[in-house]
Amino acid sequence: MLYANVVDGVHRVEDAYTNWYLLEEDGRLTIVDTGVPSSWNSLAHVLPQIGRTTGDVEAVVLTHGHFDHLGFAERARRQLGVPVYVHAADAELTRRPLSYEHERPRFYYFATQRRALPIVASLLRHRAFWPDPVQDVVTYRDGTLPVPGAPLIVPTPGHTNGHCALHLPDRDAVIAGDAIVTLDPYTGRTGPRAVARAATADSRRALAGLDGLARTGARTVLVGHGDPWTGGAEDAVARARQAGVA
Repeated sequence: MLYANVVDGVHRVEDAYTNWYLLEEDGRLTIVDTGVPSSWNSLAHVLPQIGRTTGDVEAVVLTHGHFDHLGFAERARRQLGVPVYVHAADAELTRRPLSYEHERPRFYYFATQRRALPIVASLLRHRAFWPDPVQDVVTYRDGTLPVPGAPLIVPTPGHTNGHCALHLPDRDAVIAGDAIVTLDPYTGRTGPRAVARAATADSRRALAGLDGLARTGARTVLVGHGDPWTGGAEDAVARARQAGVA
């Protein structure tokens, strides 16, 4: 489902409870995260709705290398001929997307968190657990990415070792990836929070890393799962810390 212009020139697309974003600048596009494999079909559907074509896509940027954000990254690289950017610490994860570190067994959540069952079922229907590995990536560490929209890299490690948010200061927004979500896909809980330990490499590091997100001062936080948070990055971080990690 397309949510056009959630902030100026940033479009949110949701597939299987997972968000990915189209970032516009002068008619050129950056795709931020790539959802689930079936999100490739969504891309073809939503581009005409915002008056764009695949020829306007110049880059893919991944906030991290988890399977549910890697959906069509390799297909975009191969068929559209665009680079795929990811933090250096997550480059290997894009080649082995199900090998990610986590603090607690995933089965525990699937067996006990009934509110999450519709989310897991949707992820299964959309083949989220089986994205194509990305065969070639361009790595980043800090600074400003050389892609349409020029997002500033905000390291937020913990969910994965190389997780980063992307600050858009001219739009008063930050794309948080899974540093903060407003819907935890492993528990079904809502409101700003860190993702459950089933998909978090280091929860203490993840909570500590939210300092960088808060320092952006962005009014709108665009998350990897759930609705945007419009109460400001500092408030989102405070609420996430209060909620703790499931």
